[in-house]
Formats: sequence, C-alpha cells, structure tokens
Amino acid sequence: MQRWPVLLFLAWACFLFFSGIGLFTSGFLLMRIELTNRSSCSDPLAAPAWVGQGKAPGACWMAQRFPKAVLLIIDALAFEFARFDPAKERPRPYENKLGFLHHLAGSQPRHARLYRFRADPPTTTMQRIKGITTGSLPTFIDVGSNFATYAIKEDNLLSQLVQNGRRVVFMGDDTWDGLFPQKFFRSYFFPSFNVKDLHTVDDGILQHLYGTVDGGDWDLLIAHFLGVDHCGHKHGPDHPEMAKKLTQMNEMLRSLVDHLGNDTLLLVAGDHGMTETGDHGGDSEKEVNAALFVYSKTPLFGAHLPEEPHTIPQVNLVPTLALLLGVPIPYSSLGEVMAELFSGDGETVSAALTQLSAYHINARQVDRFLRSYSLAAQDLSAVQLRRLRELFSAAVEEYERLLARVREGLPASPELEARMGRLLGRFQHYLRAARAVCMESWARFHPLRMVAGCMLIAASCLLCWVASELAVALDFSYRSYLLFPLLWGLAAAALSGLGQLLTREGPDFVLLSSWSAAASQLGFFWHSWSRRPLRAHLASSQPPAASLGLRQRLVFPMGLLAIRCCAMFSDSFVVAEARVVPFLLASLATLLVGRLLWHGRLLAPEVPKPPLGSAASQKESWQLPWLLAALLACLRLSRLFHQCREEIPHCQPSPFLAPLSSLQSTQAKNLFYLLCVASLAGLVYVVRRWLRHCGNLNSSSPLVLFVRWAFPLVAVCIACYWAVTSGMEGTLGKLQELVQVALVGFPWAVYGLASLGLLLVLWKPMTVFVKDSWVSVRPIVTPYQGAPSSQADLLYVIPQIYRRMQESLKDQLERGRRRATVAAYGLGSVYSATLVVVLTLLAFLLLTLHSERMSLSFLLLFLEAFVLLRLHVCITSLTGDAALFVVPWDAVTAWVLAASQFFYATGHQPVFPAIHWNAAFVGFQQGHSSHLVPALLVGANTFAAHILFAVGCPLLLLWPFVCEAPGSRRRKQKKELLEEEEEEEHVMEMRLQESPERFSAALLHLGLKYLFVLGVQLLACVWAAMILRRHLMVWKVFAPKFLFEALGFVVSSICLLLGIFVVMRVDCAVSTWLRQLQAR
Repeated sequence: MQRWPVLLFLAWACFLFFSGIGLFTSGFLLMRIELTNRSSCSDPLAAPAWVGQGKAPGACWMAQRFPKAVLLIIDALAFEFARFDPAKERPRPYENKLGFLHHLAGSQPRHARLYRFRADPPTTTMQRIKGITTGSLPTFIDVGSNFATYAIKEDNLLSQLVQNGRRVVFMGDDTWDGLFPQKFFRSYFFPSFNVKDLHTVDDGILQHLYGTVDGGDWDLLIAHFLGVDHCGHKHGPDHPEMAKKLTQMNEMLRSLVDHLGNDTLLLVAGDHGMTETGDHGGDSEKEVNAALFVYSKTPLFGAHLPEEPHTIPQVNLVPTLALLLGVPIPYSSLGEVMAELFSGDGETVSAALTQLSAYHINARQVDRFLRSYSLAAQDLSAVQLRRLRELFSAAVEEYERLLARVREGLPASPELEARMGRLLGRFQHYLRAARAVCMESWARFHPLRMVAGCMLIAASCLLCWVASELAVALDFSYRSYLLFPLLWGLAAAALSGLGQLLTREGPDFVLLSSWSAAASQLGFFWHSWSRRPLRAHLASSQPPAASLGLRQRLVFPMGLLAIRCCAMFSDSFVVAEARVVPFLLASLATLLVGRLLWHGRLLAPEVPKPPLGSAASQKESWQLPWLLAALLACLRLSRLFHQCREEIPHCQPSPFLAPLSSLQSTQAKNLFYLLCVASLAGLVYVVRRWLRHCGNLNSSSPLVLFVRWAFPLVAVCIACYWAVTSGMEGTLGKLQELVQVALVGFPWAVYGLASLGLLLVLWKPMTVFVKDSWVSVRPIVTPYQGAPSSQADLLYVIPQIYRRMQESLKDQLERGRRRATVAAYGLGSVYSATLVVVLTLLAFLLLTLHSERMSLSFLLLFLEAFVLLRLHVCITSLTGDAALFVVPWDAVTAWVLAASQFFYATGHQPVFPAIHWNAAFVGFQQGHSSHLVPALLVGANTFAAHILFAVGCPLLLLWPFVCEAPGSRRRKQKKELLEEEEEEEHVMEMRLQESPERFSAALLHLGLKYLFVLGVQLLACVWAAMILRRHLMVWKVFAPKFLFEALGFVVSSICLLLGIFVVMRVDCAVSTWLRQLQAR
C-alpha cells in the first residue's frame, strides 16, 4: 500500500486551497494589529511655550479651548443631504432639506462651516464609530489582546475624556453600549437593529436631548440618530419619507442651537453616505462622502470663506476634538488636526503659531504610534517608514529653529508668515503621508488578489475532481501527478522569492505560496493532459464500468450542492442556514430512497445476487425506510440546540445552550444533570458495546485495556467537572479552595487521558485478539470444531486470516504435519474499530469544552453518523454497486452536510458574537500567557462537528466492509457445499489487505471527494463575498460566513488527513502482524 504518497498528495491539495484562501483574504479582509498603549497628560509631547503664549493651569498637552462639546451623529448623513443649493427649483426629496445649516454658515461665516466628511471603507456603522472615536483606520478584523468582545480596547476619545475626569453623556444607537461599556456618565440607549423602524431611536433622543443640554452636567454629549439611515434602507434616498426625516433633523438643529451656551462646540456629522438604493458598506463615492458641520457661538474661523467645502477625513475629527477639549490625542490616532479650528480671532502670527503648536503635537503623536506599531507588526514598508521618519525629523528641526527665532523677539513680517506657512505644509505633508502609508496597508480592497484567490480555489476544486477520477481508474502516477507538480511549485516559489529580494522588498509569504500553488497546479494539469491519449487507450481496451449506479447517483448530490452554493449569495439564506442545511440533507436522503422506489429496487430488487459480503436485499429493503425515518428524527431533534442570530427577530435561543449553573430551580438542575450524565454514559456504553460485538475488546493490548478502563474514568471526570461547574460548589462552604482545584484538575484529567489514548493509537493501534492452539490436522476444515466454547467463538470467530495463510495451512495439513492454528478476534473491523476509538477520544475532549447539556447533541451526532453509514450501505447494496472501493458522491455530500448541520446543532453560528469564548478557560481558570492555547480551545469548540466528521470520513469507505456477513456467522451449510463456501469466504475489512493498491487509491479518491465538496462550498462563499463586497450586509453576513467557512475548511482538511493517517497507521500495524504470523 502506498501510504506516504497518498498523504502527501492530499496534503498538497490542502496546501493549494490554503494558498487560495490566504491570497483572497489578503485582498478582501482589512486587517491590522490593535495596540493597547494609551496617551496621558504626562507624555512629553507638548512643545515649550513661546513668548506670549498662555497655558491654563492643569492643561494637558495644549490649552483647552472649549469646555463642552455636542456631537450629533446623523447616521448616513451624506454630503448631498447637508448641502443647500438655492438655485434648484425642484429639489429631490433628499436635497435642500437642511436649510438651517446653510443659514448658519451664510449668516455667521466665522462661526459655522460645512465640510465633506470622507469615511474610510468599510462604511459600516460600527467600523465608522471606531474611526470617529479612535482616529485610526478600523478594519474588519482588529487583532487585539482581548478577542472575546466587540468592545473597543484601543485608546479612544471617550476613554481619554473619562480618564481625565470628564463626563460623557450618550443617547441613541445601542451599538455604542457594546463598543464602550461603562464609559458613559449617563446614557439613553435605544434598539437599532430594526431598519424598518424610522422613529423609535430619533424620538427617544428628542425626549432627552434639550433637557440634558440645559442641565449642564456633562462635558461631551453624543446623540446618534438613526432615522435617516433606516429610511434609506427601507425606502431609498429618493423617497418622500426621506424628506420628512431630514426636515425633522433640520428642526431639531434649529431648536438645539437655541439651547447651546457660548462655550459649547457643536459638531453635526454623518458616519457614512449611502448609495442610490440606500445601502452602504463599500467604498463608492456616494458611500464615503458624508457631511460634517461645525458651529460655535464664539468665532472659530478666519474671515476667508472657501468657495467649495474642504474635504476632511473622518479620522481628523479625533485629534482636533481632543486638543480643543484639552485632553491627549488617543495613542493610535492617525488623524490630522483641522488647522482652521485653532486660528481663533487673534493676530495672524499668533494664530499661525497656535496652529503650528497643534500640528507639532499631532506629528509627534503619530510618529510615536508608527514607531510602536512597526515594532509590533511587519505590515508597513520599512522603506516608507524611513521616508516618513526623514519628513518628521526635518519638520521638527525647522519648527524648533522657528520657535527659537520667535523667542528672540523676531518681529512679524511677511517672510515670517511665509516661513510658518511652509512649515505648516511640511507637517501636513508628513501627517498625510503617514496616513496614506497606513491606509495602503489596512483599508483598501485588492481586487487582483481577490480574483486570483478565487481562481486558485476554483482550480484546486477542479484538480480534486480530476485527480479523484484518475484515482478510481487506477491510472494514477505519483511521479507525474505529484512529484513533477511539486518541482514546478518549488521553482516558481524560488523565482518569486528571488524577484522580491531583487526589488528589496520583504518576503511576502502569501504571494510566494500563491505562485507556488499556481505553478504546481499548472504542472498537474499539464501532465494530466499529456497522458490523456494513454488513458483513452486504456479505457477503450477495458470493459465498461461495472456499475452505472455510481454515475447516476451523481445527479442528486451535485444538484443539491449547487443549490447550497447558490444560497450563499443570499443574506437571508445565510442567516437561515441552520434550517437550510438539515432540509438539504433530508432532501438528499429522501431523493435517494425515492429513486430506489422508482426503479423498483426497494420492494423487488432487480439484482439477482447481492454483492459479496452484503446482507440480503430483502433485509436492506425493510431497513431502509426505518433508517430514513431515524435520520429525519435526528434532523428534527438537532433543531433543539439552535443558536439565534441578531438578524432573526423574536428568536429565542435554545435553553440547552445555557449552562446548568444558570438554572434557578434545583430540581430542574438535578434532572438535567442526570440526563447529561446518562447521555455521556450512553455514548461510552454504545461505543464499548459495538467494539465488543465486533471482537475488538478481547485482547490485552494497551489500547484495548485503555478502552476498557479509561473510557469510564474519562466519563467520570467529565461528570464530576459538570457537577462542580453547575453551581453545586456554592453549597460547599469551606471547600472553595478544593472547588478551584477541581475546576482545573478534572479538565486536565480529561485532556491527559485523551492524549494518552491518542498516543496509544499511534503506538499500537491494533485491537485484535489472537489465539494459538495445537490441534490434529487430519480432520480440520475450520479452526473450530464441535460445540463453540464461548459466546465469542459463536459470534465473532471467523477465518479472517489472509487467503495466502489459509492456503499455506491447507498445504501443511495435507502433508500431515502438526502446526499452530490461529484464531483472530476483531480482525474484520480492525480499521474502523481504531477509528471509532479515536473519534470517541476526540468527543470526550470536545464535550469538555461545551456546556453540559450539549452532551445530548453529541450523542445525537454519533447516532446520526451511524444512521448515515447504514443508509450508505443499504443504498449501495440495493443499487447494485459492487465497487465497494468507490464511495459515491451522495455519501460524501451527506457527510459534509451533516458536519455543517451539527455546527449549528452544537450551538454555533457564523458570527463572532456566537463564539463560545468561555471554552478558552476550561481548565485554565487563571488565564493564559499567550493566544495560542485559547485559540485552539475556542477553535475546537467552534468546529467540533467539522473535526469529528472529518476524522470519521474514512468510515464511509470502511463501513460497507464491516457490514459484510462473515461466513462463520451463517447457518451450517450442506457438506457438499462446504468447498464452495470456503472459496467465497468473506473477510470483511481484511479484503482491503488483499488489494493494497486499490485500498490506497480508494483512500485518495475519498479524500479528494471530501476536499472537493468542502472546496466548492468555500468557493461559493468566496464568490459571494467578492461580488457582494459593496452589499449592505457584507461585513455583517457574507464576510463572517466566508471567515467561518474558510476556518472550517482548514480544520476539516487537517482532520481529514488525521483520519486517513490513523487508517494507514493501522494498515501498517496489520501488515507487520501478518508478516510476523506468516513467519511462524
């Protein structure tokens, strides 16, 4: 058997998919590292004061100009909504409705001004709030120190205000509650999810706004209105309802200005714009162009009024507002202060010096951030960082020289003003260049990489399909289809790396792997095409396929797979996928059974003689309806463990998801605890019972002894851990220290025992009991004569020894010698038994990471997996497929769908809030020193179903052999038929040993099919995310779905390799055992 070539080919196929995922991710997901550093007033960033500059006592970095500020965020306030054009006689519904802003800017030009407020993509509300408060460039993934919450941990404006004793009052969108928990002096949150509700949030704000402003017990008041945004989603901007909503906002602003004091700054901002359909989330001009209006009853601006409103990046608001309110600029801010707001009404030189002071502080703060970030991450170009450092140093040196001249009493002159203007330009150039460098790395889609990633994944799917067809035809040359493509890939990687070195750029491992993957794929397809004439010649010289059923059974699974992939393009189907996947699985099973009924094979089988080793057709016929009913029952019961998504209104999550400690009733808690323990005990009992039934629990090997004694012990440890965590420790009083030890000890006991069991599998994986006996050879026909000596002899003892051994024994008997006769218990299920043991050990680990009541779901998972295997065997038998070495597409597709189904049935959803973060602390009550262990624990919890079904995938190949009826179990035949029976003796899984090449080809064929089905689903998610990247729900639905599908693919492919490796390890042990046996 070719073991390592099969594993290497499958690993290479996984690498191809991983390269495509990495390339697409690098172009689609906007990522950066989130620093936890914070600014403080003690930071030495402020420049020394010049002559005549005053600084109030206790001022931080710069003198406070406004003690109070009101920030009004009108969600989706596009610039076109705020701009007023009196020349338009018939404005559209969203035009010329905010006339009060135009009135203020026109009548008080030094007090009010309108700006284009340009948002950085993605233009979703949550990401824009992050940008407006942190001054950084938020992306879809902010890798921070605490990955268990949406709360903003990065330094931000609200944290600085609270840190410096300021009072922040909020009213409006409840998104802020999750982003800034416990940061508000007072708050009025209103639900924001229902986009059809245009008035609840806005009316709630208006009830509190004016009274709060008049009360005065606040320093920053934030009001976030949602009516305009919801109106756009519901009706679009060009609708009469939009005119009503904007008119309401206009009247609100008119009334609010009357309540403002002279020392208050008013900022009216839109977080993003909207498209013509009312959507947002992408990077189109209409989406990124929002409005910003600034107003104060004291003069703010110079006399010069620009002809066209200036364009201000949204990140510029943070440093500007921080310095105006007299607090430090947040540490990670990349914004540039708005110079106009620091001019005041003083003389020209004094105003310019104030602006330069603000810019100097701003530049030093950005330089400090870039230094810290470059030490924490490597995604900023070193060449560009050096250039930025040179720009900063030159500007600071010029500023210090200019400040020294001012201190010397240099009189105001046009030359001094020009010099200060040039220095101001230097600071602006540096700050904008720094922001551009970061934006280039963090906040931009890369369409070429996205398209290339899609092509790599699509080519990988095609490769899996072609390779699986080659494997099943036994026309597979690893030299042509593996070695040569690998050499092509290595050559491409070397050339790509050399090119990167010559261009003096740092190594881009994503591009290196992508070029390598593309070249190796090209090599595979080239060699496949070049061997096409040879394959055609071989195909013409061979008889037609023995079974057309395998081809016919391709229609239903591929059709349902296509429907599932098309559903990935609908946000509604993605949201409701927890119900879609069970429906597709039930449909596939029902269609397959209905097809058998249509062709008359369910009631009157056409196959005159069932395949070797399969049960009688009549038995399969009556079993099949019951199996289908059992599958439908499992699918229905799995819905009891659902998790709710935010997008589904009035959804109540399953009570089984909550831990037992959340139950108030002691009686209910005890009842559920007993039910959970019973399900755990039932799982252990069923597995041990099946192993004993197959004869794999009779030997004294280390693995068998472990299954006998350690399985119950692991179950006891899990049950004790559940008892402690369910709240019983509250009654233990003085034993709290013991409870804390138990919270760590029991999980570690499970981890240790499960790891020990896996090591035993790798060491001695065989679970076969061998019995030698010396008997007279003359009358021997079988190894056992007379009445059976034990129940095992009656049920399980079968001549399962390799046929060459049997022939050798016959030859020795004919010569009248006395030789050892060998009886092997459990040899017919040696592969599947070890795999079941591995699955049970993994289930123990995963059960520990879930809440107690999820044990019912895991028991259901094992039951449904068994039903699917039996359905596969029955359908294969009734269809008449004699090719047991070929697993049909419907079985593989059903297996993958079951993995997706139980992803939801274990309480998960493809959204970050649904992740069970508490799994990271099972057995680690004191926390972790790194992110690796908690990431592995949370990943194992999240993808538990993917792990179990992927590791158990080889059972689809093994189970038909396990279900063969061995000759020793049949009733006694007539003596004249004895010789014929011996010739047709069934040896179950030992038939795999008779055809090692077919066995390895079958494993390769199965693995490639599994990767193909997973890859097609992944490809659909990738296409949906790329095509719909400007869709309203891209960052809410499609991007998380792609992320979870990609991670699930990675986990499934690795676990598939693990499952196939276990089978090959057993095969190696069996081959060694047979060689030793033959040598006796």
